[in-house]
Amino acid sequence: MFTQCFSSTPRGARLARRLVAHRLDTWGHPYAGEVNETLALITAELAANAARYGRTAPARDFRVHLVEAVDGTVRVEVTDTRAERLPVVAGVVDPEAEAGRGLLLVEALACRWGVMPRPDGPGKTVWAELRVTDPSG
Repeated sequence: MFTQCFSSTPRGARLARRLVAHRLDTWGHPYAGEVNETLALITAELAANAARYGRTAPARDFRVHLVEAVDGTVRVEVTDTRAERLPVVAGVVDPEAEAGRGLLLVEALACRWGVMPRPDGPGKTVWAELRVTDPSG
């Protein structure tokens, strides 16, 4: 299990991605492997959204929680302090738009994803899961 708080800034989002990739590598999912690259990208998108849209005031950080479950999945959770701004997947994105594709990527890459109320205060947790092994063997 890995949990870390990050500043709600672009730098914090980049650091979250790098530390998740590092943790996955130490867990046996190498940097250049599909699991590491996919979860690092999912983390980057969720962390960027938390930094950009989830902040309610300065010094309100976001938290990343990463856990590898016994059922063969890795789950990444990104928690921020803004409960009223829920993530929405846009069906069609303007090809000229500079934003709006992040959750489409998460939806395409993750086995499952969703949002839930923050368990320890105001805000929300956006999570995504990726199956990394077949639990049947």
